[in-house]
Formats: sequence, C-alpha cells, structure tokens
Amino acid sequence: MTAIPDDKKLTAQEYFKLTAQREDRTELLYGQIVAMSSPNRMHQHIAYNLYSTISAFIRNNNGPCEVNGEIDVKLDEENVVVPDISVTCDPSKLDEHGCNGAPDWVVEVLSTNRRNDLVEKLGLYQSAGVREYWIVDPKNEKTLVYFFEKNDLPDIYTFDTPIPVQIYDRALTIRIADLV
Repeated sequence: MTAIPDDKKLTAQEYFKLTAQREDRTELLYGQIVAMSSPNRMHQHIAYNLYSTISAFIRNNNGPCEVNGEIDVKLDEENVVVPDISVTCDPSKLDEHGCNGAPDWVVEVLSTNRRNDLVEKLGLYQSAGVREYWIVDPKNEKTLVYFFEKNDLPDIYTFDTPIPVQIYDRALTIRIADLV
C-alpha cells in the first residue's frame, strides 16, 4: 500500500482503491486507516454461533433482513467499518461490496481492539443511524446492548441472561452462554 501522510484524511473511495488488492484487515475511521488485529479463537467461536442463530431466525421467519459477517460497511465518506456481524433490513443498502449506510443491528465481539469497539465505533454507529448495537465481552462475560431509538445508555447482560433483540420486537432472545 502506498504510504499516506498521518495528517491526510482519506475518503471511502480512496480507501477502497488503496486496499482493494490487500489481504490485511483494516478499517477507515475518521479518514484514517486503522489496522485490525486478528481475532482470537473465542471471538470467532462466539461470532460464528451468533451469526448462525440470527441467520436461522431470519430464515425461519421469512424475514426481509440479511445477516452478514465481516463485510465492509460504509457509514459515510470518512468511515468504513468491518463489524463482526451486521443485520441490514433495507436491501437497497446492500451490493456486492458490502453495505452502504447504517445496518439495523451491529454486533462486535471484543478481543484486542477494545477501544475501537467501546468508544470509536459506538459514536459512529449511533450517529450513522444503527438502531441496535451489541458489544459482547468474553473476558468479562457481559454484553452491552444499545438500542439507540429508546436510550443512549446500554443495558448490560451477563452471559447467562437471555437478551431480547429489540429490532425484532423481542421475538428473538439470545443467551450468549449457549454460544460459547
């Protein structure tokens, strides 16, 4: 990749052009390329099982939403994120490259880039219009659930507590302990 001065902010278009042929994991946050570390085994295990649970719910209910794992989500011209899981209910936002605009529901499983998920992305997701944001913390066995349509503060669930999915009017509940 071509070296980019630290003070140069990239647009999403420039970011996609620069990273098109690369295999390393990166995101564009506030116009700056941020390296993503490789997830650990527990992170992947939870993300995979959560993806499977959500996918089965959508399929069994003939839902209009689509669940994706680790696709590019262009929130705006300075921010392209790669959430662990995203659920998008507006098919016009999806194309072969990923999602253009805010998904309805985003799940991040914490591993090494904790600050990005807990601080940076929290503000981005809220301002972009994500309706529901889950931060699953395997280390502390807790899940922070933000439902931005009702509250700016999270509900905090232990892994043993069933978590109602707000975008589905609580028709789906997920107990993280069942996924580890």
